[in-house]
This record gives sequence, structure tokens and C-alpha cells, in this order.
Amino acid sequence: MDRNKIGLALGGGAARGWAHIGVLRALDEYGLKVGVIAGTSIGAVVGGCYAAGKLDELEAFVRVLTPRSVLRYLDFDLRGGGLMSGARLRRTLDTELASILIEDLPTTFVAVATEFGTGREVWLNRGPLVNAIRASYALPGVFRPIQINGSWLMDGAFVNPVPVAVCRALGASLVIAVNLHQSGMSRTALTPLETSAHETGRQLVPVPPPPPGKKRRIPMLRNLRHQVFGKGNGDSAPGISRVLLEAFNVTQDRIARARLAGEPPDVTITPRLGLMGLFDFHKATSAIAEGYDATRRQLDDISRNADLLSA
Repeated sequence: MDRNKIGLALGGGAARGWAHIGVLRALDEYGLKVGVIAGTSIGAVVGGCYAAGKLDELEAFVRVLTPRSVLRYLDFDLRGGGLMSGARLRRTLDTELASILIEDLPTTFVAVATEFGTGREVWLNRGPLVNAIRASYALPGVFRPIQINGSWLMDGAFVNPVPVAVCRALGASLVIAVNLHQSGMSRTALTPLETSAHETGRQLVPVPPPPPGKKRRIPMLRNLRHQVFGKGNGDSAPGISRVLLEAFNVTQDRIARARLAGEPPDVTITPRLGLMGLFDFHKATSAIAEGYDATRRQLDDISRNADLLSA
């Protein structure tokens, strides 16, 4: 079979995207040769590394991540267009992917991004691989947008969370989609809530002034980071970045449902990641295992579709 007939659409989903590694491992083990890879956001990260022959290095890196090491990559910076500059993550990607051009990859690869200001869907299929990956995961409010050829680009999941149509446009007859957003209960359900008296507001307790001659301590940057990336102001409310990411996740889920209804793949792989948080980048081992298992569950369906193509 012409390998270009098989396309793989890797969807966005933040930390859940490590499941894509398990999906690719299972497909390789099965012997299915993918000729077209289209990735959005974290799907572009994993798909780009796979196309460049760097999946082993990526897997080794993510499997040793801890909550503390993840925080080291959150380089808090309000001077740009996001909470994080992304410089530390960029340097890590440069270590393995610097100087690699997309057009030189042995596998056809496209990273999906969104043009800032117009909302236009942009397919990045030429130029430095690192820049394309960074543009595809540049979540507004969290990472700075990336400028490529005069256009400012941000996360591609705003326009195409699971890029099935990209694979079709590049000639794929069999498209396998990996959707990280349909595990668990549907987000379309309405849940009635009743606000109790103690939830209408939190009692404000005045802070006593410091003793005479003693200056009040200024919170350390790490405390500020905890409020931004953690649970918020000491209560159960999420931090700023968690709010942004979850709001983005809801939007992405709705867009994915609409796009997949109009542009259905031939096979859909849906890892069961409902209990994995969007910031749980340190849980790569369980995500990879679930991606592998989810793919194994779909092998009969993949085989039937592949047989129809080769007939």
C-alpha cells in the first residue's frame, strides 16, 4: 500500500497529549506505516518529534518529569503576550530539533496554528520544525504568540483541534484520528447548581498591621507562581493559568465535536484520560500506557480499513 494513503491526526489536549506517544508505539508495533501526520498543539509536539525520528528522546524526557521539574519550565514573564515566555521549553526543543526543516522530514508533517487577529487556520509545512511546533502550542494568555513570515500565530486548537481535514487534503485515504477530549461524560450536559449561603462570598478578615519597627514581608516570586499556576489564593479556586487552560479546553472540545461531525475520520482512537488533569505533565507514564492500550483496542478496525485500501 502507498504509505501516503494513511494519515494520522493528532489532537490537542495539553498534558493528555503524552498519550500520542503510546499511540505511535502501538502503530509501529503493529507495522502500520503512517505517511501523513497532522498535529495540533501537543499533537504537533509529539507528531513533529516522531516525524524527525526523535520519539525515543521525547519519551525519555517526559517519563522523568516531576511536578517540581515541570515548574522549572514555567518561566513566569509578564513582559510578553503570555504568562510564560516559553524560552526554557524552546531551548529544550532546540537541543534535539534545531536546524531540522519540515520539508526534509521523511514523513509528510503539518503543524496547525491559528493566525492572530483573523482567526485563519494556518498549515505549517515548511521551514524550521521547532518554530512550527511552538506556534501550534502557543496557548493565548499562557505562551507568547510566535511570529512566522510576518504573521503572529497561536494555538491551532482554536480552529482545528483534531486535524482530520489536513490529512485528507494531503492525500490520505485512511485517516486515524486521536481525540483526547471525549473520555468521560459529555460536556454538553447542563448541571443545575444551587448557591448556598456560605458560597455567596468569603468573609474578609482584616490583616493586622506589622509590629512597630518591623516591615511587612513582600511575597516571594514562588508564592506568586503558586497563585498563578496552582490553586489560587489559598482556597479551592484554581490559579490563572488553570482557568485559562480549562476555558480553552471547553472551547476546544466543542470545536472538535463540530469539526469531527463534518469531517469524520475512518478510525477514532480515544484514550481514557478523564481522570488526568490538563496540567498533569508529570503523569506521562500512565498517559502513554493508555494511548497504547486505546490503539490496541482499535487494531481490528484499523486492519479492516487498511485491507479495504489495499484491495
